[in-house]
Amino acid sequence: MLERSRRGTDLYGMVEEFFRSSFSTDNALITEAVRRMLAAGGKRLRPRLTLLAAESVGGRAEDHLQLAAFMELIHVATLIHDDVVDGAETRRGVNATAVDFGNRVSVLAGDYLFAWIFKNVTAHYHHPIPHILSSTLADITDGEVLQLKAVGDPATSFSDYIEIASKKTASLFAASAECGALGAGGSPFAVKALRDFGTAYGVAFQMRDDVLDLTADEATLGKPVGNDLRERKMTVPLILALAAGDREFRADVERFLAEDDPPRERIAGIVAGIGAQGGLAQTESALAGYVERAKQSLTPLGNAPPRTQLAALADALL
Repeated sequence: MLERSRRGTDLYGMVEEFFRSSFSTDNALITEAVRRMLAAGGKRLRPRLTLLAAESVGGRAEDHLQLAAFMELIHVATLIHDDVVDGAETRRGVNATAVDFGNRVSVLAGDYLFAWIFKNVTAHYHHPIPHILSSTLADITDGEVLQLKAVGDPATSFSDYIEIASKKTASLFAASAECGALGAGGSPFAVKALRDFGTAYGVAFQMRDDVLDLTADEATLGKPVGNDLRERKMTVPLILALAAGDREFRADVERFLAEDDPPRERIAGIVAGIGAQGGLAQTESALAGYVERAKQSLTPLGNAPPRTQLAALADALL
């Protein structure tokens, strides 16, 4: 366990050092905005998946740091845009980019970063990696639009949620693992196994994020607790609680979703109702199912040591 933990720390450190020593764009203002977002922290899960996927098919992590870094930078660009769309004030415990630089610069910074990433990806990587990443960006955008359409809609189903989570969140995890395996010359079976892992892991990750929004403290989240409810997002605990809950709870939620800027006490009441109607417990069960699916997808990797590390990342969501 200690050796595994150290290896995870090594990969994290490698990614951090790469950003410190190698990341720069031709626009000083955008470079500063991105560096501030990177400095705010993060688990660097997407680049770690890329590096572990490369190692699991016989590659060396050191040879794929640039590709791994692009995965994190795609994530950063989506966060910059998300914070503008959501009107967020904090991200990872610090000011959102839009607070310090304004919405206009933030939108342009995200756009520039996407373009800069793809300019470099197409220059350094062969098919199908550029196609995978461009398709992933389309999926992320599609997922965001689907989520916006579902805002405040109590009729949103569990299957609707899975489609949104698969596109908005899981697609980049899947691409990170798939591209790492492709970059290191993995077999088609291994590449598919790692993509399947990333997809299931990403859905479980989004479910855990939804639970934390209701149960964690602000210091842990790096943003206000209950923020998803305040924004009337249809998260999985709410969807499952509505499906299983009584008529009184559903009517209360419908009234809540129609309110403008509900007070903290109102949000706390809805959170309590979600728990009482089984929304949190059912989410934990669904999450565990996706974690198991993620681990089972790794079977084609045999006894490759990184398989254990990937499984540990999935188990950590529990």
